[in-house]
Amino acid sequence: MAKKPKNDMDTDRMPTEEELDAIQAQIDAAFAEPGTKKSEAPAETANDGENSDERVAALELEIANIKDQALRAMAEAENVKKRAEREIAAAKVYGIERFATDVLSVVDNLGRAIMTMDGKAKADLGDNAKNLLEGIELTEKELIAVLARHGIKAVPGKGSKFNPNFHQAVAQIPSDEEKGNVAEVMQVGFTIGERTLRAAMVAVSTGKA
Repeated sequence: MAKKPKNDMDTDRMPTEEELDAIQAQIDAAFAEPGTKKSEAPAETANDGENSDERVAALELEIANIKDQALRAMAEAENVKKRAEREIAAAKVYGIERFATDVLSVVDNLGRAIMTMDGKAKADLGDNAKNLLEGIELTEKELIAVLARHGIKAVPGKGSKFNPNFHQAVAQIPSDEEKGNVAEVMQVGFTIGERTLRAAMVAVSTGKA
């Protein structure tokens, strides 16, 4: 019969308690750090548990901070986006403000040219002069329509309620208009978007004489 290989214990019998203790000691020694005694293992396990809880709490706090920073960054990005959209919209509306102010002098000159002719004088004009006057009137209307298409509109004139946001009172006169209404317009006013580009110079009615 072949001879069995020699082992620390005989495989044909149940190991004794001493042999089991020796195996357990080898396992404990394999998992223990070098220089650590077996008697110290329970304390280290407790410390490891406490350190693990601390690490978990620290990570949770770090995650919460990262989430807060991310939310703040997203909110700031949204605010920047909205602010940029408002600035773009404002640039579209008010970008021509200086140009529009210069164009108003052209509107004024056309209006003065028309006002120099009263109804009787128009009837006395020749055909060429009448055609010229009609051309000036059409030019003024077209210019005001073009300005309106770009957000530049005339403020309410004669007969409207006096509004200090749109009107500049230069006189108070009796008229058929209700007291406090605009009786006469000396210079047409204009708005651009929600701003007053130029206040209208008006005379305010004090009521009937």
